[in-house]
Amino acid sequence: MISVTVQKASQTLAKLIQNTVRNCEETLIVSDSGAVVLIDQAEWNNIQETLNLLRDKKSLHALVEGHKFRKQGQKPDSISIDEAFHDL
Repeated sequence: MISVTVQKASQTLAKLIQNTVRNCEETLIVSDSGAVVLIDQAEWNNIQETLNLLRDKKSLHALVEGHKFRKQGQKPDSISIDEAFHDL
């Protein structure tokens, strides 16, 4: 992750955005008031989707069970897409 001051970010914002999108690397912008993270929108959408899946107990349970089966070299019983994403 790149870290820059808010002053430097304001001077080079277009370049920071271009580099963030091109490299899929977050940029930490630091000020006296705190810090924010500049992130590619597609990556942000992926993070939001992951968080939504993890909030759903049924989806989270299916994910954990799938990992258990995979670690044991087994295949879990399949469920339909509608069952996996019933609440989305």
